[in-house]
Amino acid sequence: MKNKKSSYTAYENVVVFPGTVERLISEAQKYIKKNQFETANQYFEEALKYTDGDEYVLSLYAYSLYEAKSYLKAKEVCEKLLNIGPTMYFEVMELYLTVCMQLKEYKKVEKIITSLLEEEAIPTDKIDQFNRLKELNANIIEKMNKQDDFTMIVKQLEPELYELDAFLSFSHAEQVNKLHELSLANIRPIIVHLKNIVESHRTHPFVKSLILILMNEQNIDIELKIRKFDRMIVVNPSKIGLPTELSQYKMISNIVSKKLQQEPSVLDMVEYLIAKHAIVTYPFEWLDFQSNEVAECYIDFVYQLFGQDSEFNQEIYQFIQELEKLSELQ
Repeated sequence: MKNKKSSYTAYENVVVFPGTVERLISEAQKYIKKNQFETANQYFEEALKYTDGDEYVLSLYAYSLYEAKSYLKAKEVCEKLLNIGPTMYFEVMELYLTVCMQLKEYKKVEKIITSLLEEEAIPTDKIDQFNRLKELNANIIEKMNKQDDFTMIVKQLEPELYELDAFLSFSHAEQVNKLHELSLANIRPIIVHLKNIVESHRTHPFVKSLILILMNEQNIDIELKIRKFDRMIVVNPSKIGLPTELSQYKMISNIVSKKLQQEPSVLDMVEYLIAKHAIVTYPFEWLDFQSNEVAECYIDFVYQLFGQDSEFNQEIYQFIQELEKLSELQ
């Protein structure tokens, strides 16, 4: 009696019947569609014991590993794919770079994308995607650096330097620098010192504004007596907007934007001055002056800077000059 021809394959002493690999991959695909990636990965792993896997299978496996947050394994599979030189090379590369970012390999990501861009190897329709990926990677690196700066500043924070007399003994420029440093730190431990500084009649108006902005950004719920321009107001930093969020600023900005649509260079200068001065006046804005008159005077002010004669409201003009002088600390 003749022996029947074998209809199975032996793999490391394991009998693999025809269609086994295809069935395992098919099952894996079913679980991917159900978003059950960990189960899908088990089927892929079993199937890949008996085959090296083609581009399609490895791509699916890499995607499924990424979705299951198995980043190290996903990176390994992507590298295998990239060595093959897949048809969808840049789709795989994009996944690979995303996986590297998850593994915090940011310098590697930056190096790869920069190299691809410099070599002009990226297809035109993929350039935007890779630029966005590069930008996202750069933003993460920047945040990490800021976090490192934050840790350093918190460790170096010396509360005694923010006691009223000690702080005011510094030059205005040094005061501004110290407040900029606080933007990366928790200011609550020195909030009493900052309150004393912002309420003191000896403190520069611009410095008072910076402290108010710091408190606003950190949602400090406290009442402060702010004195500027021979006026006094009680404010709670957590309940007021930032200078560019206040109503009069928005009105003035809208007016100049409409009036100077055809003069972009003048508009840029006017908007720059308004934003700069809004910090100095904060939280008073432009006192009792009417928004339309303030807007007109800023336009005339800039026209004069460009050597053009113009008429202006003398009182508002003098106030703008005062704000310009006070804003020099920026």
